[in-house]
Amino acid sequence: MSHDHPPQAFQPLTIAILTVSDTRTEADDRSGGLLRERAETAGHRVVAKEIVPDDIYAMRAVFSRWIADPGVQVVIATGGTGITGRDLTPEAVEPLFDKPLPGFGELFRHFSLEEIGTSTIQSRAVGGIANGTLVFCLPGSSGACRTGWDRILASQLDRRTRPCNFAEMLPRALEV
Repeated sequence: MSHDHPPQAFQPLTIAILTVSDTRTEADDRSGGLLRERAETAGHRVVAKEIVPDDIYAMRAVFSRWIADPGVQVVIATGGTGITGRDLTPEAVEPLFDKPLPGFGELFRHFSLEEIGTSTIQSRAVGGIANGTLVFCLPGSSGACRTGWDRILASQLDRRTRPCNFAEMLPRALEV
């Protein structure tokens, strides 16, 4: 079956980046910095970047603010997706999702398996849509952020990706 898709032009998205960490500062936030660099190199606009401690309510406050902001189309978080007692990013964000995107975490773990073996089972990477905003949560290592961006997000946040992509669907996320 052939699908004819007219060529699309690149359309930059507005992205906010959240680093979840009790210890990182702007000076040593390699994962958040990597995500910023990858997004900007791809042609997107990073409109906000913050670091918050591993506190469910502090995270939820930032997620909620960005989800409510019409100037933010995509939120990418790094950190807090593991299995320790302080890893609470999924618990902070999942109640805010209107629609979870389970395929994001599944695909992330698939690619991660190739890189770190069965240790990928400890990742609780998640994605979803909230108030028309795409939200993706990656582990805190720069390697995991590289995998998430290079192997999933770079193409899915680009309207030129065929047969479909998140960027193209964004305008329809709030349809009723």
